[in-house]
Amino acid sequence: MRFIWRAHDNIRKIVKSAVPPGSLEKMLDLYARLDALLYRGRGVECPCCGGRFRRFKSYGAEKRRNALCPRCRSMERQRLAWLFLERETDFFTGDLRVLHFAPEFWMRRRFSSMDNIEYVSADLDSPLASLKTDITDIVCGDASFDAIICIHVLEHVEDDGSAMRELYRVVRPGGWALVQVPLDTGRARTLEDSGAVSEKDRLRLYGKEDHVRIYGLDISERLEAAGFAVDSRAYGRELGQAVRDRYGLRENHYIFLAGRPAE
Repeated sequence: MRFIWRAHDNIRKIVKSAVPPGSLEKMLDLYARLDALLYRGRGVECPCCGGRFRRFKSYGAEKRRNALCPRCRSMERQRLAWLFLERETDFFTGDLRVLHFAPEFWMRRRFSSMDNIEYVSADLDSPLASLKTDITDIVCGDASFDAIICIHVLEHVEDDGSAMRELYRVVRPGGWALVQVPLDTGRARTLEDSGAVSEKDRLRLYGKEDHVRIYGLDISERLEAAGFAVDSRAYGRELGQAVRDRYGLRENHYIFLAGRPAE
């Protein structure tokens, strides 16, 4: 099953890199519309696109149940981040300049259409991003953004300390970065091995060929070392079972709100 999933993931990456961005968006949109019809119902709701379905799709090498939105392709982590932005920040109401790393398709579409934010999407490779840049060397000036969204990016970055310092540099004093990573909540210290350079080794250690660590709860300390004041939130747990069931969320998913102290 893992081999089949890896092949599917590789094909998806090839298609994304080969198809022009405009055509890619149309293809993704058409596929999503058809998929949404097959799953129509009232059992769950996606906060990202507003769609309602009998259930979310299973997804991933481990075939997580109730994971993927048929319409916007959001997963548990994006839906949790959306609810956090909506309920805990002024993201949807404030006058903000926002930097979004590794932009998810539907999030990028929605955020770029919002009148209250100036939206900049960034990635080293994705054709959907408006800014091509390395997160360890961001091509933007100091204090350029009011808010940053960084969802499941840092686990791919060899030098995550440099990435965190760059995030701190480009966010303004009083601003914040919403950070999510694959997190082992039973692990106090992050697992990483500089000798694990092959895909086989990384798959064995971290569960994904393109991951370079498994974060423990000390990610807060790493962000603090870059200068941030960190609010660590077990937000999936905070929302309660009824909300988790409605939106297809995981109890053990965390949000790290990393704020740059005001001067």
